[in-house]
Amino acid sequence: MTQQINVSLLPSLTTAENLANSTAVVIDVLRATTTICHALAAGAESVVPCLTVEEALQRSDLREGSLLGGEREGVKIEGFDLGNSPAEYTADVVRGRPVVFTTTNGTKAMLQCKQAEKVFIAAFVNLSAVCRELATAERVEIVCAGTNNEITREDVLLAGAIVDELMVDSADKSRFQLNDQAEIAADSWKNAKENLTSVPLAERLKTSRGGQNVLKIGLESDIEIAATLDRFDFAPMLDTQKWEIRLP
Repeated sequence: MTQQINVSLLPSLTTAENLANSTAVVIDVLRATTTICHALAAGAESVVPCLTVEEALQRSDLREGSLLGGEREGVKIEGFDLGNSPAEYTADVVRGRPVVFTTTNGTKAMLQCKQAEKVFIAAFVNLSAVCRELATAERVEIVCAGTNNEITREDVLLAGAIVDELMVDSADKSRFQLNDQAEIAADSWKNAKENLTSVPLAERLKTSRGGQNVLKIGLESDIEIAATLDRFDFAPMLDTQKWEIRLP
């Protein structure tokens, strides 16, 4: 089987039509996809991604017992229950409750995937689980959220890690077809992977644009959490019909 792997380093570099019928992957390492994984691991019933604050408020009104979570420019939205820090989404807070969630960048990337056949939520914390789900997909479309319409290093690194992981165990590298953005991401990850002992992943994320934004709001610990590899063995899926994210 030939496997096509495309990366879009920003949502604006692809279209919903381009992603139609593919197996899509959404990445927003700092911090939306990391936080979603933590919320579901802590027992949240589901996560409902919303593009705007107004949409989140409306959806929350329709879901009994829901929590409002999210941020704008990194900071918790006024009147919301939770921000976008994975450490906030503990079992005693979210267990058994839906989380209606809106962020500056991540939920835009999810919306771009509305015509995909399957949509997985990826972070470093569930890298291997996501790759396991992608192993048999004929066409993989990886969409990076970026930050304020600019490419961010942390998302590029994770996209590259996914590409690398999918290819590493294959004896026949010729069966993979990568677009240039996938090649760029894979090269970036391979360089980082070779030097993780001297420069740990968390330190690399701290120097990225997204990392610098997180440091400015005093949440360095969120970067450490986001840089933890394979903390969870699941790949959350976005149901594009119900428009909610759940564990498989």
